[in-house]
Amino acid sequence: MTAVAASAKSDNQTDGDTLDKAGLENFPVAPFFLPAAWRADLMAVYGFARLIDDAGDGDLAHPAEVARLLGVKVPVAPPAPPGPPTEAEAEFRLALLDGLERDLDRAFGNGTEPPRHPLMRALVPLVDKHALTPEPFRRLIEANRVDQTTARYATYRDLIGYCTLSADPVGRLVLSIAGVSTPERVAYSDAVCSALQVVEHLQDVAEDLGRGRIYLPAEDLERFGVTEADLAAPTASPRVRELVAFEVDRARTLLDHGAPLVGTVRGRLRLLLAGFTAGGYAALAAIEAAGYDVLAHQAKPDKRRLAVKAARLFAKGR
Repeated sequence: MTAVAASAKSDNQTDGDTLDKAGLENFPVAPFFLPAAWRADLMAVYGFARLIDDAGDGDLAHPAEVARLLGVKVPVAPPAPPGPPTEAEAEFRLALLDGLERDLDRAFGNGTEPPRHPLMRALVPLVDKHALTPEPFRRLIEANRVDQTTARYATYRDLIGYCTLSADPVGRLVLSIAGVSTPERVAYSDAVCSALQVVEHLQDVAEDLGRGRIYLPAEDLERFGVTEADLAAPTASPRVRELVAFEVDRARTLLDHGAPLVGTVRGRLRLLLAGFTAGGYAALAAIEAAGYDVLAHQAKPDKRRLAVKAARLFAKGR
């Protein structure tokens, strides 16, 4: 095998599976109606965010290959049963995240060599083109470091604080790529992105518990009399359903606060932001349609409902 072929195979192993997950999101990542350059740039940002999440969750398709690319010396942790990461797994994930942050520095020209990971190399053209800074990317990495040490959130405020790391940077990057970032739009975008993150946590209660994490605030669990054992049941009890309904209303209110973002822009960007926001509303509707039983069902947005909601948001601007 030639060096070129080996490099191509390595790139396919370390980015193909990651980018394939774009179709599983609640909202279109880089829809067809956008200019080709925008689609490529948005997919580059998505690829980075998905790569960091997969490293932090232990979901990389080829962790040993990524570790080799990044020069990570910590041994790959052996496969473990579902549940919280073992000490060895957490150590390996943190080492990967450190390696990815060093590669991010290379993408921003801090060093003498180019980025090693193909999804990091994809960021290089964006840096000067859109005057991007490393800060939002670093916050996404930090969110995944937090996931290795924090598995519970005492209050809703604490959870939203986590969302400022795990979700809000993505919206800010979208605004920067579109060249429309302003303080007002950033504030609206943060509300939408935090809401979308809360919605995702509601969809994934059972999956997250399998990883040893609970993103439902402890104060709300106590308020509704819900225990961790209740969340481990195959179906949701009435108390769990009441809790989820409460969180759905809260997420919808947050979406409502951010939805005016759509009306601040025009054209295809307006349609994109309407799609993002509609994805959140459609996911909440799917949870409601499942009777708030997020343990027996992983509620997914209905595509027709999403399209109708997106059209209404586009027309009304909120």
